[in-house]
Amino acid sequence: MNKAKAGDTVKVHYTGKLEDGTVFDSSSGGDPLEFTIGQGRIIPGFENGIVGMVKDDKKTITTTSEEAYGSRREELMTTFDRSQLSDEIDPAVGMRLRMKKSDGGTIDVVVVDCNEKSVTIDANYPLAGKTLIFDVQLIEIA
Repeated sequence: MNKAKAGDTVKVHYTGKLEDGTVFDSSSGGDPLEFTIGQGRIIPGFENGIVGMVKDDKKTITTTSEEAYGSRREELMTTFDRSQLSDEIDPAVGMRLRMKKSDGGTIDVVVVDCNEKSVTIDANYPLAGKTLIFDVQLIEIA
């Protein structure tokens, strides 16, 4: 049987979960994920877990944060004076905001703390620092 290897384009169905069982993403009910192994467009732990699978194989891939979205970085947490926000924004814990960066680009952040005087935001990717578990089925190798 043909085993998935670098350079192969594969299609997989997957369900991504956190260690507590919370599902954060899934292809269930939709099209399978298609990618070419080795192009670096998929997190390394997921991609490496597909290598060696054959068509119709099912397996569970567990990735450390280093093999996924990296560690959480404290320097991406920022506290600032609430007066710096537009009057139209009433921040609440869990609220997602898009902020302008000094280079003119934007970054998505999450409010993690706020009070009458200050707001603390987190610019870490939401899955940074987490072990990710993927239940996968290899549908096709091309």
